Amino acid sequence: MLDLFNKEDDYKPTISEAELNDEQVIEEIHKIRKELGDKVVVLGHHYQQDDVIEFADYKGDSLKLAQDAANLDSPYVVFCGVHFMAETADMLTRPDQKVILPDMNAGCSMADMANREEIDKSWEYIKSSTKDKIVPITYINCAATLKSFVGENGGTICTSSNARSIIEWAFTQGEKLLFFPDQHLGRNTCYEMGIPLEDMVIYNPNMLNGGLTPEQIDKAKVILWYGYCSVHQGFSAEQVKKIKSERPDVTVIVHPECNFETVDASDDNGSTAYIINKIKEAPAGSKFAVGTEINLVNRLAAEFPDKEIFSLSPYQCLCTTMYRVRPRWLLASFRAIKENKPINVITVDDETKKHSLTALNRMLELSK
Repeated sequence: MLDLFNKEDDYKPTISEAELNDEQVIEEIHKIRKELGDKVVVLGHHYQQDDVIEFADYKGDSLKLAQDAANLDSPYVVFCGVHFMAETADMLTRPDQKVILPDMNAGCSMADMANREEIDKSWEYIKSSTKDKIVPITYINCAATLKSFVGENGGTICTSSNARSIIEWAFTQGEKLLFFPDQHLGRNTCYEMGIPLEDMVIYNPNMLNGGLTPEQIDKAKVILWYGYCSVHQGFSAEQVKKIKSERPDVTVIVHPECNFETVDASDDNGSTAYIINKIKEAPAGSKFAVGTEINLVNRLAAEFPDKEIFSLSPYQCLCTTMYRVRPRWLLASFRAIKENKPINVITVDDETKKHSLTALNRMLELSK
């Protein structure tokens, strides 16, 4: 559950355009950040814009930031990401630490494609349709209530970095997999593991019984939830084929949240961390067309000027919800902390946290 503001106080500072311009906001962030010192630690997801990510003490993808959150000492953790990431940080940090999300509107369209009521309903129908043991796996891009669900039902959580090892573990625990909310990561990972496409079916919560018959469920090895990332939907197999036709010297590397056809047509695919490391380790003069969020692509291009790095898509594939975290709101969070009246504190209720931690700790243990 999300607490929009600390219930002990309704202090809600805003940084208006009239008060400070953008340059002054940056200057004050540097000043107040120095004053706060070790009292605050800032986590920044790779998809943040440069003027936010520059203030991050720790940068990374979902897995790395979850691992970082579990080992922090500062009383305040400011998470420059989206709400499900801040929830995860709240569950992994100590009870005396406060996790803050600079903008409460920073959500995730994929995470919104599955809720606890829908998952509970699908689970009962799927279980009634087969005698096989089903192991539920949720992508980390989901609400804490769904992390709790997999913890309650013998499953766990995965990220794009560890999806394969987590799914391999799941198949040591049961005969079938329920994977939500991102169908593409589930399909691409399972296919790379040797599971045929015909052994995978899609459960669509907008259709009666998910659009599946009991026979289809009983026959399937993998049940995928009908969810997807709006950013990675912007990449297509046609874009890959065009690049490879016009520029055969370019390596096309995409994120596994892209659809199957795009991943299949590409030269390589992997998590955000995988893409970064692949480009980092490539020799000077290498050329990459990258199928992931544009802020990361642009940052990689600036970081490695000896290589040609550009977006696979001719359009701006921007994570608009991540974009909501702006320096202005980061400064508001810092000011509130300085006044000992923190705002936008993220809290997960104890019952949800208990089962979610079962799943989160299992994931972290399997990812060592």
